[in-house]
Amino acid sequence: MSEVKVNKISPRTACGTVTLGDSGDTFTIPSGATITNSGTASGFGATGEISWDTTVKTATFTATAGIGYFCNTTSGVFTVNLPAGSAGDSVAVVDYANTFDSNGLTVTPNGAEKINGGEGDIVLIVAGQSLTLVYIDGTEGWKSIVDSTTSPVGSNFIQATGGTPCAGATCGDYRIHTFTGPGTFCVSSISPVAANNLVSYMVLAGGGSGASTCGPTGPHKGNSGGGAGGFRELVSPTAPYTASPLDGYPTPGNRITVTATGYPIVVGGGGAVVPGPSDAPGTKGSDASFSTITSTGGGKGGFGEVGGPGGSGGGAGRDMNSAAGGTGNTPPTTPAQGSNGGASAPGTGNSGAGGGGGAGAVGTAGTGPASPYTCEAGGNGGAGVTTCVTGSPVSYAGGGGAASYGGTPGTVSPVGGGGAAGKSNPAACGTAGATNRGAGGGGGSPNAGAGGSGVVIIRYLYQ
Repeated sequence: MSEVKVNKISPRTACGTVTLGDSGDTFTIPSGATITNSGTASGFGATGEISWDTTVKTATFTATAGIGYFCNTTSGVFTVNLPAGSAGDSVAVVDYANTFDSNGLTVTPNGAEKINGGEGDIVLIVAGQSLTLVYIDGTEGWKSIVDSTTSPVGSNFIQATGGTPCAGATCGDYRIHTFTGPGTFCVSSISPVAANNLVSYMVLAGGGSGASTCGPTGPHKGNSGGGAGGFRELVSPTAPYTASPLDGYPTPGNRITVTATGYPIVVGGGGAVVPGPSDAPGTKGSDASFSTITSTGGGKGGFGEVGGPGGSGGGAGRDMNSAAGGTGNTPPTTPAQGSNGGASAPGTGNSGAGGGGGAGAVGTAGTGPASPYTCEAGGNGGAGVTTCVTGSPVSYAGGGGAASYGGTPGTVSPVGGGGAAGKSNPAACGTAGATNRGAGGGGGSPNAGAGGSGVVIIRYLYQ
């Protein structure tokens, strides 16, 4: 093999052309070699052009100017650190396995440099996305010149999607994502200001259903109200609002500081009722969760038994001689996620059932024993709480009222959407707890009321 060593190749005449080889020839650039130009030349090796590294990247690395990379996030998220920018430098990335939608690729500028004029990281979250960046100057920093989807902009604030509406509703300087069913809170970009990444939230589980009795001929040991779903809330100092008395911010373990990733959201359904005519206890509500925070479903209304435990406890069944209401705040959280259900009245005849517990107050006990039975009364549902997390006051997590046999049904608080109680003689059904307010269902005959479904709401500073 022949070798020629020179410092410069020039044409024989001014403005002439130098030809390298003939058609079909191949020129090999050894590994580690770099082709540069003065920044004004065009064509091969020109400013902004990309040579591709075909070694697939699967973990965090620092890019080299002039190189494109195939990035595979199948096994998890990672970061591409951009080099210190110099005018004309270029870097490109592409989604190798079409997995950016499940595991985003973070692109981080060097130091205080910008991306498309904005400070902070960007996260690529679209399957198959590719992006080419060229460094322009200190004002715009790295500019996207080719992007298969959008032009992501570095931001001083959280950027996220998920819930209803997907992009979040706005309330002044705050963005609010509401999940009424399962979903993902997908954070594509975080703030370089750490405090801005601590989000406010409300996580509310589904309420328990009330207990049923089959009517005047039944054993009448149901009628109790369902407990409200567990209610947990935290107000971030950077996304404040008028909260319920249950703000969990003073307990550090309640705080959620988000990163650029997806957070699965679980929204609990309300407890179902056993279709009548039947004698049956209620059903516990389903849990709700966001990140490390889980709220427990509301306790079932008891039939011939104590009330069921849960976020708030269900009421105890009728004619059960002072049986206890279900234990609320089970498992325990700080502050408490709910209250106890109401007990049944003393005695085993004409003794009223207990009301379901609410986030703000216990369910009350039934009254009796009474003669005649028309003097018996069911217990009241416990009050819920009110919060302005959505920008206006809304009440959540009220307990369901307990039905009576022939006397006075328990009432429900106007705070929290608890289900109203029915009666056994004459038969009258209980009503359901309010949808997406985690309320307990009312006791009744031949059917009790179902528990209300839960909701997860996330709020943060976005501008």
